Amino acid sequence: MYTVPEFQAAVHQQSWLRGLQVNVISIGEVLWDIVGQEEHLGGATFNFSAHLSRLGHTVSFISAVGEDQRGTKVINRMSHLGLTTEYLSMDKGHQTGTASVAIAADGQPKFVLHRPAAYDFPQLTATQTDQLFSRPVDWIYFGTLHQIYPQARQLTADLLNRASPAHSFYDVNLRADGYTPGLIKQLMSRATIVKLNHEEVESIAHMFDTRHASFEEFCRHFSELYKWAGVCVTRGSLGCAVLMNGEFVEAPGYPVQVLDTVGAGDAFAAAFLHGLGKGWPTLAIADFANRVGALVASRRGAIPDWTIAEADALGTKLGRLETA
Repeated sequence: MYTVPEFQAAVHQQSWLRGLQVNVISIGEVLWDIVGQEEHLGGATFNFSAHLSRLGHTVSFISAVGEDQRGTKVINRMSHLGLTTEYLSMDKGHQTGTASVAIAADGQPKFVLHRPAAYDFPQLTATQTDQLFSRPVDWIYFGTLHQIYPQARQLTADLLNRASPAHSFYDVNLRADGYTPGLIKQLMSRATIVKLNHEEVESIAHMFDTRHASFEEFCRHFSELYKWAGVCVTRGSLGCAVLMNGEFVEAPGYPVQVLDTVGAGDAFAAAFLHGLGKGWPTLAIADFANRVGALVASRRGAIPDWTIAEADALGTKLGRLETA
């Protein structure tokens, strides 16, 4: 595991050598969010991958779909979004993933996941694995939901072991019946950077019987315990709190009219990693991630259209930091 200064130096050097682009392997779920009579393509890892690709980075997304109409639509949409389908396998025994979503009055979603689904059974051939690592990998991205199934968990572990010394970005993203304390502990121990929301802070503190008077205290405690290079806590409209390189910052959110928050946290994670790759100061990274998350929350669907120019305009409108 890197020390924090070594981590930041390595990220900056690798990104600079690639023209400020990063090469990311992401592994996780792709599914259709069913909201009333509408279906929206989603899944936390897929959303993250699509947003990061939009920011100009190279993303290899690993998952699986069923041999069904929804699976075909995923493949078509991936191509449209600029994501390679090379590492998306077809699972004959399971249907493409779906989740029933109810949107509360405040825009917060409630999910009912229908599992097992195809994404729980990703596969890579030896040739595909070699292809993934044919050029240096900067980041491995993973979440919790996907890891509850043994096949997905083992493949993720294999990638992390192969990718060393690449950095790992763990988005906690807890879902009911989708985790155990042992699994969370295992995943936290493999992370370089961890992202979670304020409710997950409370869940993890309760899970591991710890007490914290502030977000800063939580971040410092777990960063020291698991040797994380950084940790970020998203706080909805209040913005986020970030600990990086020993520096703790709180970046205020951006007021927008929220339509639904599905995908906003995933867009935030992509924007956060984008800022890391560019070597920005911690506050600038947090501010840009807040902007992008706000834009996505103000629009329907987990992967709505948005541009960096719009994110910049949001910051300029409020007289805040300019970063991109």
